[in-house]
Amino acid sequence: MDLDTLRHSCSHVMAEAVKSLWPEAKLGIGPSIEDGFYYDFDKKEPFSDEDLARIEDKMRQIIAGNKPFVREEISKKEALDLFSKLREDYKIDLINRIPDERVSLYKTGDDFLDLCRGPHVQSTGRIKAFKLLSVAGAYWHGIETNPMLQRIYGTCFETEQELEEYLKNIEEAKERDHRKLGPQLGFFDIYHEEAGAGLVFYHPKGALLRKIIEDYEKEEHLKRGYQMVITPHIMQAELWKTSGHYDYYKENMYTLKVEDKEFVLKPMNCPGHILIYKSKTRSYRDLPIRFFELGTVYRNEKAGVLHGLLRVRGFTQDDAHIFCTPEQLTPEIKSVIDFVFDTMKVFGFDALGIELSTRPEKYIGSDEDWQRATSALEDALNARGLHYEVNEGEGAFYGPKIDIKLKDALKRKWQCATIQCDFALPKRFNLAYVDSDGKEQQPIMLHRVLLGSLERFTGALLEHYKGNLPLWLSPVQVVIIPIKETLAESALKIKNTLLANSIRAEINAQNETLNKRIRQAEMEKVPYILVLGEREVKNGTVAVRKKGEGDKGSVPLEKFIEEIKAQIRDRV
Repeated sequence: MDLDTLRHSCSHVMAEAVKSLWPEAKLGIGPSIEDGFYYDFDKKEPFSDEDLARIEDKMRQIIAGNKPFVREEISKKEALDLFSKLREDYKIDLINRIPDERVSLYKTGDDFLDLCRGPHVQSTGRIKAFKLLSVAGAYWHGIETNPMLQRIYGTCFETEQELEEYLKNIEEAKERDHRKLGPQLGFFDIYHEEAGAGLVFYHPKGALLRKIIEDYEKEEHLKRGYQMVITPHIMQAELWKTSGHYDYYKENMYTLKVEDKEFVLKPMNCPGHILIYKSKTRSYRDLPIRFFELGTVYRNEKAGVLHGLLRVRGFTQDDAHIFCTPEQLTPEIKSVIDFVFDTMKVFGFDALGIELSTRPEKYIGSDEDWQRATSALEDALNARGLHYEVNEGEGAFYGPKIDIKLKDALKRKWQCATIQCDFALPKRFNLAYVDSDGKEQQPIMLHRVLLGSLERFTGALLEHYKGNLPLWLSPVQVVIIPIKETLAESALKIKNTLLANSIRAEINAQNETLNKRIRQAEMEKVPYILVLGEREVKNGTVAVRKKGEGDKGSVPLEKFIEEIKAQIRDRV
């Protein structure tokens, strides 16, 4: 049975249940989505948790009745008359938007009628396992000036076992929520009231985690022939008009006046890299040129879409732009794909999903260039034997793109790497290189990120590991706990020895019991705890406790350092 069809059918059963309980409620739309379904309703009073339970009970009655889903086709005029009598204003709006002269309806038994293209399962009795999850607000057609409807989300599976597993994952996801873990572990906070929404403040541990990630990235990029660059945070608006961002992206850009000129707080790094490329004459012998920047950008996101570290107004991209010849294009794309897979493996993400997004409705550049760019991305994916899905019309306005999504411990997808092939911006900025015949040619430009937004990736890391970061990524790798106050000096010597060996260490000498200090270190998810008593000081040893494994016994300090350095080197 097709899961989308099952879920869409379940959304119709939910709509029938709501209309049965609240006949005055007006119907919006009810599609299936990746993890379930939803239906939008216009109802004066908000749905409560008790209401969701009532709706579920009514749905079970409808399902038990095993009503058939019956498709009918009528003219638009008949449909408009029918839904006008039913006073379903939103259905009338939908019918008026349908270009065809005939529309399809679905009935369940004699009780419920809905405008729908289908398909549906044969009868309501085919629905076995479902659950209503939450209620949220949703503007009609997603436009803020339209009425706000109530959207009930639910999910549906073929078996109760699958449903129970999904619901268990939802509860687990709540425990892994980076918005909870980040402040709890002292990594970051977002001060909505004082500083504004969507702006991240990294505390010392979070800033240190960022440094570890950034250091790894810089090292790996330099190994692979990238050149580091840094570009300004603000640039004149004329530059963004040339790039096309001003016309196609202005609603998401922050602008300001400087000395009677309009400037833009950069939403992307590409125009800055283009100016560096244009700073001197380039030869075919110089290509490919790979510019890399950990560039902080700013986007005017609507308050309603802001979400922890995943959707913010200021974030840093591990951004690179590759300028190459047509012959170098496919090899460069393949090289980036390999770089992505290598990087994800290092950070502990193995399973990846890949999507190819093609030309959108609004775009710049010629159709021929778009076809060449799309073919280059397809060739690279096919050459690597990678399975991918095609998202028609979801490319950037200046070129098609590959999106590589990582899957976390709960098998959820996170947007990660993006590779965009661009013939348009080199043309707009008159970029050139001199070929072997001494003639000027236009380079091709690849936009690419590996981790994407470092903010989003940090959120993904915290949720994937549930805050239990691997040793090499942990901001604090070792906590030293002296049993007595008189051992503070010995603890400090051990800390300094660890720091001298590039092991990140802290001391907890608070006036608390030993057990309480151990519990505190465990709650902070520190990989190693070293308990220091008089016997350890006398013997030159440390009593080791390992996260998740407990007491590992006493070992010489030198041996502990040797072992932990090997683990850090192997990035475990």
